[in-house]
Amino acid sequence: MTGHCLCGACVFELTGPHNWVGHCHCESCRRATASPVTTFIGHPDGAWRWLSGVPTLFSSSEGITRGFCGTCGSPLFFASERIPDETHFYAALLDNPETVTPDEVSFAEEALTWAPPWSARHEG
Repeated sequence: MTGHCLCGACVFELTGPHNWVGHCHCESCRRATASPVTTFIGHPDGAWRWLSGVPTLFSSSEGITRGFCGTCGSPLFFASERIPDETHFYAALLDNPETVTPDEVSFAEEALTWAPPWSARHEG
């Protein structure tokens, strides 16, 4: 399973099963993506790799690293020291995002009142 940023400079590959796929409504993720909700793929470290490009890293808060393309600015991933051995990739970056189905919701209490209603509830 592969994905890439807007300009195609950063390309990644995920292999094997995901740990989870879900929507996040937290303010930090909303600001990082300029969207009301973002959808992540929690993938085990050691089961993904960069096929091209090297992401630029940003420490958004203590223990949190966000990666983005240094050319086009597309957000690529989120990693937290609180969740070791796992990296969260943005599902919309997949070459075929329809291959994943979100079944978890994080920070639903922070959902914007005008966010899509499907994104704030768990339907798994």
